[in-house]
Amino acid sequence: MTQKKGTLIEIATVFFKMGCFAFGGPAAHIAMMDQEIIQKRKWMSREHFLDLIGATNLIPGPNSTEMTMHCGHERGGILGLFVAGISFIFPAVLITGILAYLYVEYGSIPDVKNFIIGIKPAVIAVIAGAIFKLGKKALKSVELGVLGALVVMASMLPNTNEVLVLLGAGIIGAVYFYTKSKSEKSKLNLLPLALLKVPTFVGSNVLSTTVFWKFLKVGCILYGSGYVLFAYLDAELVQTGLLSRRELLDAIAVGQFTPGPVLSTATFIGYQLAGLWGAIAATIGIFLPSFLFVLLLNPLIPKMRQSKFLSGFLDSVNIAAVGIMLAVLLNMGQASIFDWRTGLIAAASLFFTFGPKKIGAMWIIAGGAGLGYLLFLI
Repeated sequence: MTQKKGTLIEIATVFFKMGCFAFGGPAAHIAMMDQEIIQKRKWMSREHFLDLIGATNLIPGPNSTEMTMHCGHERGGILGLFVAGISFIFPAVLITGILAYLYVEYGSIPDVKNFIIGIKPAVIAVIAGAIFKLGKKALKSVELGVLGALVVMASMLPNTNEVLVLLGAGIIGAVYFYTKSKSEKSKLNLLPLALLKVPTFVGSNVLSTTVFWKFLKVGCILYGSGYVLFAYLDAELVQTGLLSRRELLDAIAVGQFTPGPVLSTATFIGYQLAGLWGAIAATIGIFLPSFLFVLLLNPLIPKMRQSKFLSGFLDSVNIAAVGIMLAVLLNMGQASIFDWRTGLIAAASLFFTFGPKKIGAMWIIAGGAGLGYLLFLI
């Protein structure tokens, strides 16, 4: 059950603070939400949170950002959805916009390598904590455990499409559990689809409008990781001559070391193309579809639980989502822990995540950044 509705100021404060520390990618963002929204504030049950994660992984867009919108909707309705999403995105967009200005004016971006090296092993501990808690809820049967293990193995293979893995696990699980069930067959209702009319954005000139539509198109069809985003941007901007590949690579670098969703890269590129109005156009264009997708999806998820078949689908997708998070954790661990410094940061972060003196995810990430900076001065 969800708590009583909260104020929009409360929602904005929670997600703005989270957006300031949201390093480490989608798995880390989900881990922070589990700690801040489920464990600390109890805005909804962990079971419902898992259902939201599973279903959201199957729609386009930055899924962890879309999860902030779901959480906002649970706490404050439709307005809460928009407030949560905007508050989470805003810190990344603001930082990226400032860096874009400095880049255009001075042709370089600051060196924050040592901070990022310290953040990565700290993020591993935060993700591990979330996997432990979410996994306990998602692991409802031996069959789901087997399915989750298969998802982890599939996700570790090169060039794996995570969306196809999730969808495949959901379908296999739904068919299996529906067949196994001795209950009376439930009737599946076709859920109506709403036709969306996306409002136009009037920029300061024609180029701003062009930027808006290019990023809107990407936001509507983007599935997968940040690398997929960069492939889209290369096709839309580099190959059409609007941006050089070096400029795209610099924008990617900024997206990697700023907090929040990697899609804030759009703000940087928009500023490169058309100044302030271009940054605004690109940011609205790439994030707008996610707000609309979540607005449509959120009320449908509880209805899915009422169907035996779709309930099995959700259970299977949920364990698959946890499996993918585990695969991300393993891959990140190999890439992020490579010497005694990063090993020390990871060990300290795990202690404060699982040990007797637990501290919040945001403090762990901030501590990892500071410790990384100090240790790599040695």
